[in-house]
Amino acid sequence: MRLVIARCSVDYAGRLTAHLPSAPRLILVKADGSVSIHADDRAYKPLNWMSPPCTLKEGDGESAGVWTVVNKAGEKLIITMEEILHDSSHELGVDPGLIKDGVEAHLQELLADRIETLGAGYTLIRREYPTAIGPVDILCRNADGATVAVEIKRRGEIDGVEQLTRYLELLNRDPHLAPVRGVFAAQEIKPQARVLATDRGIDCVVLDYDALRGIEDDKLRLF
Repeated sequence: MRLVIARCSVDYAGRLTAHLPSAPRLILVKADGSVSIHADDRAYKPLNWMSPPCTLKEGDGESAGVWTVVNKAGEKLIITMEEILHDSSHELGVDPGLIKDGVEAHLQELLADRIETLGAGYTLIRREYPTAIGPVDILCRNADGATVAVEIKRRGEIDGVEQLTRYLELLNRDPHLAPVRGVFAAQEIKPQARVLATDRGIDCVVLDYDALRGIEDDKLRLF
C-alpha cells in the first residue's frame, strides 16, 4: 500500500463530473489497484475513489505532478499535486480476513441453507461472494430473478447499512449482476439503522436464530 499526503485538487470525469478544490488530503493506492482520496473527517469514507480494475499514470514533463487514474469504463480521476508532504509504501501481505462473531457466522450458514426465509422463490448464488472491498455475506436471486446482496449481523446498526451500501454500489457496476437489491438481516435491527436502510431502498429482515435452527418456540401458547 502506498500512502501519500499532499496538497492537491481532484477532478472526476465519468457519468458525471465532480471537483475537489485544493486542500491537504490523504491518498491511498492499494495493491488491488484502487485509489481513494480522504480528508481528516468522514471516518473511513473517502471523498472520491476509483475501484479496481484501474490504472494509475503519474505525469512527467509539463504534466509532472498530475496523476490520472482510469478504470475499464473510461472514467477518470485526475489528481493535481501541488505539494507532497509524505510518500511511503508498505507491504501488508495477505490479510487473514475478518473473523466473525460465532453466532453471526452461524446465521450466515443457516440462512444460506434456508434461503427461502427471505421469501418464496429465493435461490442461493453463493456465500461469501468476493468483491474488491470484501466478501458479501450472501448473494442470491429473488423469485423475479433479480440479484440480491444480503448483509448479516447479530445486531443491525448503522455501520452495517453503510457496509451493505458500499457493496451494492460496487456490485451494481457489474452488468452481469445489475440491478442488485439489498437485504439487511439481523437478529435485532436498531431503529436508526432501519430508517437509513429504508431510505436507501434496502429491505430489513429480522432473523429468528432458533427458527433457522429448526427449534420450536417453547413458550406456552393458548390454542
